[in-house]
Formats: sequence, C-alpha cells, structure tokens
Amino acid sequence: MAVSEIPARPARAPRRPRGEGQWALGHREPLNPNERIKKDDDPLNVRDRIENIYAHRGFASIDPQDLRGRFRWWGLYTQRKAGIDGGRTAVLEPHELEDEYFMLRVRVDGGQLDLAQLRTIAEISREFARDTADITDRQNIQYHWIRVEDMPEIWRRLESVGLQTTEACGDCPRIVLGSPVAGVAAAELVDPTSAIDEIVRRYVGDKQYSNLPRKFKSSISWLVDTPYEANDISFLGVDHPEHGPGFDLWVGGGLSTNPMLAQRLGVWVPLAEVPDVWAGVVGIFRDYGYRRLRHRARLKFLLADWGVVKFREVLEKEYLGRTLLDGPAPELPDKPIDHIGVHVQRDGRNYVGAAPVVGRVSGTQLAQLADVVEAHGSDRVRLTPYQKLLVLDVPPERTESLVDGLRGIGLEARPSAWRRGTMACTGIEYCKLAIVETKARGEELVARLEQRLRDFDADISIHINGCPNACARTQVADIGLKGQLVTGPDGRQVEGFQVHLGGGLGMAEGRTAGFGRKLRGLKTTAEELPEYVERLASRYLAGRTAGETFANWVIRVDEEELR
Repeated sequence: MAVSEIPARPARAPRRPRGEGQWALGHREPLNPNERIKKDDDPLNVRDRIENIYAHRGFASIDPQDLRGRFRWWGLYTQRKAGIDGGRTAVLEPHELEDEYFMLRVRVDGGQLDLAQLRTIAEISREFARDTADITDRQNIQYHWIRVEDMPEIWRRLESVGLQTTEACGDCPRIVLGSPVAGVAAAELVDPTSAIDEIVRRYVGDKQYSNLPRKFKSSISWLVDTPYEANDISFLGVDHPEHGPGFDLWVGGGLSTNPMLAQRLGVWVPLAEVPDVWAGVVGIFRDYGYRRLRHRARLKFLLADWGVVKFREVLEKEYLGRTLLDGPAPELPDKPIDHIGVHVQRDGRNYVGAAPVVGRVSGTQLAQLADVVEAHGSDRVRLTPYQKLLVLDVPPERTESLVDGLRGIGLEARPSAWRRGTMACTGIEYCKLAIVETKARGEELVARLEQRLRDFDADISIHINGCPNACARTQVADIGLKGQLVTGPDGRQVEGFQVHLGGGLGMAEGRTAGFGRKLRGLKTTAEELPEYVERLASRYLAGRTAGETFANWVIRVDEEELR
C-alpha cells in the first residue's frame, strides 16, 4: 500500500484533567488513606467509642483507624515512646513510635480563662498528666501522659467549667486565636469576643464542617497581636471611613514545609457578619479544597491557584449571596505587640504579661498562679499565641506585688529579651514527628544567653522546631531553627538545626513579612547552638545602624557575618 493510502489515526479525545478531590466538582475518588477514614465514619463519632468501649477495655482495644485518625478530632494524639532517637523517626511504623499514652489539647478559644477554668486545668494536670501543661503558640493547653481510661472523667471536669477538647486537632476548624486583651485594651474599638464565641457555639462540633481537607486555623483580633498572616483565615480590626469599625479579611496563610502568607481579600466585614463570613470561607475549603494529595490539601494551595479575585467572587456568589464592601488595609502599630510587662487597661486597672520559658509550665505552677491571681483581686487570665500569659484587672496599687508573686512561681513579667523572644514546639520528648529535642534546648539556650548577654537591648525572636512542620513558626522568626540530624565534629550524626535568619510577619509599621534567609550549609549542632546564637547576636549589636532591626541587618551584611 502506498504511503499516501495509509489511513490516518483518529484524533484522540482531549485528556480530562485529573481531579484534585474537590467535592464541588464531583471529584470524590480516589481517596487517600485519611479521606477514607473520614468517609467510613465521621471522626466526631469516636467519642462514644472512647467513653463506652476504649475507656473500659484499655489501649489495646482501640481500632487503629480511630487511634491514629479520628482521636485527633477530640484533641488526642499518641505520644512518642521514650528512648527512640530522631534518626528513627522517619523509618519506624506508627505503632513502633507510639507509646500507650496520649497528648491532649484543651481548646482555649481567644486565650480566655477564668480562675475556675485555670484551677480545673491545673487539677487535671496533676491528677492525670504527670503535672504537664504546656502553653502552646495556638493558645491551647497541652497535656501529656494521658490514659484513654481517664478521658471520660477529664471531659466531665473540663466541660463542667465550659472548656472542651472538641476539634482541638484533626481536619476541622481548630482553636480560634484572639487578642489576649480583647475587651480591656485602650486601643481596641471593637471587642471581637462575641464573634469568636458565636463561631465556637455554631460550628465547632458541627458535622457540616468536621470533614475538611486538612486543618483549618483561624484568628480574630482587633489589635495586631496575633500572627494573622500565618492562618487560613484572619480578621483584623479596621476603621472604615464611611461605615466605621469592622474587620479586614485575610485568607490562605500557612507555614510548614511549603510556607505561604495569607492575602487580603480587600473587604470590610462588620462584627455581626464575622461568623457568617468565617463559615463561608470554611465552606469553600470543604467543597473546593484539594483532597487527592495530602501535602497539597491546605487552603493556601487553593488560594494560590485561584487568586484573590476568584476566591472573593466564589465567597460572595456561592456562599454568602451578597457582595461584600471594599475596605481599607489595617493600620499597623509602631512596634510588634506581645503584651509582656505592665500595661494600663481602658478602665484604669492594669494587665500584666508574664513569660514562662518556652511555654513550659506545670499543673502545680498553674495552681500557684490561680492563688496569686486571686490574692490580687483578679479572676481573669489570658494565654497568648507566643507561649506567654496575662493577668487582667489588677488594681494599680497591687501591681508590683503581683509582679513579685509571679516571679516567685517562675513567671517573669520583666523578662530578658531572650526569655521574651524564644518559643519552642513539643519536640522529641513527646512528638512522634520530631527529630530533635526542643524544650530543654530552648531552656538551656535562654539560660546561657541571659548569663552571657544579660543587657542585650534588642528584640530577637528565636523559634525552635523539632522537625520541618513549623509548629513553632520557624520561617517567620528572626532566628528560626529547624530540627534535623547534622554531622558533628567527630563525623557522627547528632541533633542539630538548619538555621533560618531574618524572617518575620507584618506585625508593625515598616516590617515586611517574609520568610527567613537560608544560607547554603548554615547548620549548627544542638551542642553548639548557644555559642552560635551568642556570636550572631554580638555581631548584630556591634554592626547595626541606628534603629536597624535584626531582620534588616541580616539582609544587609555579608554571609560570612551570619555564620
């Protein structure tokens, strides 16, 4: 047959784009293992099994899908078995890493605690958690050594004072961050506490929102005192020139291994509409979020693909049924706000912000705190997103006595720059994902720097993380330390950190948000860490120009200055 007589092949039909697991587009298959677990049974249902089966039959009776999946919706993770070094984190199976005890997170939405709640937290810590009770950078309280047998009683006690662990973890709406001085700050025009309370009341524990593609983190504050650019959704106070006080909406922030900053939608939201707008954004995430690949399932990836214009259009047309008003950008303060120290409330009384070291406290210490607070005429304590705490409503004449009382139980209201600026995640002591120790390293680092650079007069944030997941917001610290194994002086693998320098969020006027600078090969062993930070800080002090921040200095100087 002549070449010209060979029949042409029929044209192939265009290949259909592969679905990303977006429910709104009809893509419900294939399911990754996490999605299968949620499809098989709503994770909120596992509480009945915990109370009626597992609490009676013990750890060995727990179904693996409940244990490593659905338990998270009630704030429970198995903790790391003691003695397993960081080099084995990535190679062992979950059942080989986990102990028969749990980490438990208690939601403290907005960071607000009264004394009855604080005493209950302390009591549970001492009775059921071996006196552990860390303050996290999400305003949670985090216990360790919890037994499944004790969970019914723990829930009973927490819920009797208005606390809960519902959706403290899992692919769901987690704790709502809020200003620790909401309702008392002199500069606050609108107290958003009612919106936070309404969101928790309406939506936390609601099965319409209990199966999201991944976790969903929220922040609502009039002041610029929460890390708003690192959340899936944030509402930040603004004063509209025509409509008055309301909130600016930010969407799509998240750190971890692929960090992205939240973006402004450019809308103005009045206080009364905050819960509805919040639910609309969560609805978009639920219906359009990517469920096929776990590592692309956060809202930030959808926003990056859609862009702000499309996201706002879908929110308005499909979820709210109305157009949102355009709004102004927030005004930033002169310097970042952390509320540490003594400050005047709008009613003339004081609030006092105090720092533990890297968020590590105990039930015993929290019980002592309750006694000190009560003795000074207050009933309100607040947790911050920086692993610190505040005491509200302190009479001016009793403030110095309170400061002394806090110091007496290990909480410093006039801390060194090092104690004030250092945070650390849970680390290898309890976390199954961790590679290195963090809390103890942080305590050692602070102690060394307080001794060697006692009069350091600048603010430097140091965030220590035990793995790449950035629970301590590593990439947005002046000095971010990501735990990994590094080569020690003798050629052996030891605990250490990759160093990120000069990161930060847009928390003040003139501060540009950005991720820390990673220099090739810039790592330190854990043992050498205090010496490295001391050397770096000393060079900054010697070489900075007038008013130059650490982040700006890092950008300006040669790389050799940073090693």
